[in-house]
Amino acid sequence: MQESSFNNFLSGGKSFRVAWWSAGVTSAMACKMALEMYDDVELFYIHIDTAHPDNDRFKADCEKWYGKKIHSLKSREFKDQFEVIEKTGAVNTPMGAPCTKVLKKEVRYELEKQFSITLFNDVEILNQVWGFEYNLKEVNRAIRHGQQYPTTRPLFPLIEKGVDKDQCAGMLINAGIELPIMYKLGYNNNNCIGCVKGGKGYWNKIRIDFPDVFWRMARLERKVGYSCINGTFLDELDPNAGRMSKEVMPNCGIICEVELADLPDKSLEDVLEGRKTIYEAIAA
Repeated sequence: MQESSFNNFLSGGKSFRVAWWSAGVTSAMACKMALEMYDDVELFYIHIDTAHPDNDRFKADCEKWYGKKIHSLKSREFKDQFEVIEKTGAVNTPMGAPCTKVLKKEVRYELEKQFSITLFNDVEILNQVWGFEYNLKEVNRAIRHGQQYPTTRPLFPLIEKGVDKDQCAGMLINAGIELPIMYKLGYNNNNCIGCVKGGKGYWNKIRIDFPDVFWRMARLERKVGYSCINGTFLDELDPNAGRMSKEVMPNCGIICEVELADLPDKSLEDVLEGRKTIYEAIAA
C-alpha cells in the first residue's frame, strides 16, 4: 500500500484539518460530520495488515459517500501486531500495548511532524477530528484526551451533536452503506483481527471465527513468554471461558491509550447535562 504523499499537501500551500478514519462506525460518522462542518478537511486512515479485508470495501463505500479520498498511511517498520511482538518480545505492558504505539501513534506523530510550522513550511494541521461517541465513558475519555494532547486542537463532532455508536451505525445503514463484517460477526469494534487487548470471551470467539489467527498468537505467546490475557496463555484457555458481551474492549485506534481514562473528570457531569461544551471541559 502506498502512503499518501505529504508533499502533495505541502505544495498546495493551505493548512487543513485532519479527520481520522479507522474503519469503525463512529470514526466513519465523525468524518462525515467534519466534512459537512468544515471545508478544509483531509481524511486519513492508518492501515495494519491484520485488519479484515472487508475494510477495503467499507473504505471505498465511505469515499463514495463522502465524495472524498481517504489517504492511507502505515508504519514503516511493522506490518501488524504479530511482527511487533516477534521483534520486540512485548505483548501488553502497564503502559498499554506496544503495537498501538508503533503501528498507529508513531504514524500519527510522523504526520504531525511533517506539518509542524518551520522556517521552510507554513502549512499546518489546524485541528484533528476524533470519533469519540456520546456516552459517559467516551465523553470522559475525550476530555482526558484533549487535556493530554492539547496540541492536536481536537474536535469531537459526535459529542458536539450527542451521537452514540448505535446511532452512527443506523446513519450508515440509512445511507446505504453496509457495516464492516467484524460488526456483523458480533465484535464490538473493528479492531485488528487478534487484538492483544481482547479478553477470554473475545479470544474464544477468535478461536471459532479465525482459528489460524488464534493459534498463530498462541504459538507466539509461548515463543516470547508473555500472554495477551493476564495469567492465561491462549493454548491453556478454557474454550467456554469468558462472555464477550460482558467484556470491555477499547476501540484500538490512535486514541486507544488515554491516561486516567476511567477517572471521572470534574467537568464530566457538566458536559453530559449541557452546562459546558466538551471544549470548555477540556480547558477547565
